[in-house]
Amino acid sequence: MRYVLFYHSLVSDWNHGNAHFLRGVMRELLSRGHEVTLYEPRDGWSRTNLLEREGAGAVRAFSRAFPELTSELYDEDLDLGEAIDGADVVIAHEWNEPGLIAELGAQRRKRPSVRLLFHDTHHRSVSAPDQMRRYDLSGYDGVLAFGEVIRELYLKNGWARDAWTWHEAADVEHYRPLPGVRRSADLVWIGNWGDGERTEELERFVFEPVRRLGLRATARGVNYPADAAARLARSGVRYGGWASALDVVREYARHRATVHVPRRFYARELPGIPTIRVFEALACGIPLVCSPWEDAEGLFAPGDDFLIARDGEEMVEMLEWIVTEPREARAMARRGRETTLRRHTCAHRVDELESVLSELGAPGAAVEAAS
Repeated sequence: MRYVLFYHSLVSDWNHGNAHFLRGVMRELLSRGHEVTLYEPRDGWSRTNLLEREGAGAVRAFSRAFPELTSELYDEDLDLGEAIDGADVVIAHEWNEPGLIAELGAQRRKRPSVRLLFHDTHHRSVSAPDQMRRYDLSGYDGVLAFGEVIRELYLKNGWARDAWTWHEAADVEHYRPLPGVRRSADLVWIGNWGDGERTEELERFVFEPVRRLGLRATARGVNYPADAAARLARSGVRYGGWASALDVVREYARHRATVHVPRRFYARELPGIPTIRVFEALACGIPLVCSPWEDAEGLFAPGDDFLIARDGEEMVEMLEWIVTEPREARAMARRGRETTLRRHTCAHRVDELESVLSELGAPGAAVEAAS
């Protein structure tokens, strides 16, 4: 089958974690013999920031790490009809401009054999519903939503004719343990500072536990303002700046534990949606402790695969347990990795995608079991 994808960026994951999932899905599609063409805007904000802040070397590093993955850069004059000619499946991500989304729907109406899907991997359906109403999905077969609650919102609000839950997952060819790397520090937090959506939670679940336990800790991510850097310094947390996909794997390998602090929209209004950091941390085999979030869809076994701290005091206790009881902590991490390999790889998600396409009657759609 021929897939044509329109995403914000394949090459850049600067403040753009969806690129991790996209890479794994694209590689899996290629491994199954499909033809895949991916378009990303030349002036997309993630790619632009990557080049301005990290330089062209970051793009070359992506090419070295993922030599089989390439994208087509496009400008405003892209001929969408020509781009999707001969496609069996077209998928457009929700960070595309509404005009492009609408035009793809119009082009699809001229090509009834094409299956056209919209992919939503963000909390804007709750946090900015007016923005989501701008997308004309009348020409689309449906929506791939990265959580059941978002799938239900599309149907309840009449934004789409159909929708399926399609969680993110770990690209386990890339996110894996590195047994040759020595664990030389205690705690790492991988995450972007954002716009105040979890500042209080970070203080309670990361900075204060680090201070109280005297942990050797690291934070990696982007958009850290001066006051955030000051908070890190006061807590004794080393700030390492932007972390590429390669950096993240190495950071997990050299630390004894990591924490997941979801943004408030995910913790309070979008239960059941872990960010991709949960899948990736578990795939890398590092003990994980989360601030409160509800695994409403039963993706994991909290307490067995990882721990959830209900408050700051429990976070202190759990991190202390990981540091002082490394054998038991590593056993928990192994269980988390086994669950991920069994249920939450990009191969599993491609199985699910092919099942959706089969349901839609896409020519040539077939479902293979993920190994």
